[in-house]
Amino acid sequence: MSSRFSDQVILVAGGTGGLGRAVSLAFLQEGAQVAVTYRNQDEFGELQKAAGPNGSALKGFSVDVTDEAAVRQLVGGIVGESGKLDAVVNAVGGYGGGKPLWDFDTKLFDQMLALNLRSGLILARAAIPALLQQKRGSIVNVVSKAAVDHAAGTAAYAASKAAALAMTDSLAEDVKGSGVRVNSILPSIIDTETNRKVMPQADFARWPKPEEIARVILFLCSEDARVVHGAAIPVYGGL
Repeated sequence: MSSRFSDQVILVAGGTGGLGRAVSLAFLQEGAQVAVTYRNQDEFGELQKAAGPNGSALKGFSVDVTDEAAVRQLVGGIVGESGKLDAVVNAVGGYGGGKPLWDFDTKLFDQMLALNLRSGLILARAAIPALLQQKRGSIVNVVSKAAVDHAAGTAAYAASKAAALAMTDSLAEDVKGSGVRVNSILPSIIDTETNRKVMPQADFARWPKPEEIARVILFLCSEDARVVHGAAIPVYGGL
């Protein structure tokens, strides 16, 4: 087992979802102490079981990451207990679409902004002060291919992801030269159980696997990627 992240402290927001679970397990397998946020207790229980003997290095927090006060308290607690925070991965997000712009309920737009944009904003605002004080650390924001490829029927989703990418790029400029690195990844449709159920006729073999994307995220958080900053990495699989 690799120990690239031995003794490192990693926060994975949305760490029990389809992609977040793979990211959390990958960090655990490489020796990290992993804190995850979740909204579904059963999903966290499943993650604990999957972690096996690495489960002692896993902590879970039922936190709404669009709540700034709650996230500040969470990050403050992690830093207070561990004395540091090495990386933050934002795997929180959601999809809503299928209707043209003039037909979807504007509530959908607000939901997409909260899940796909505000979550990253709140996490970064909470974590950056600690990372800057350390003069090191990494933030990886999971965005989407939709940030740059704006299909019909996805106006709210694509707008939220495009804004998330722009925000992350700007944050990377804000911290340039500080020792803190900020990057985005842009997945296409990820091969998760949920996506297979929604699109049963799709060619699943063309979709990137969560474990494959997790390896890219771990690379970006590692010393191997110390010269990678302000990047938006496409992870499209065969699409």
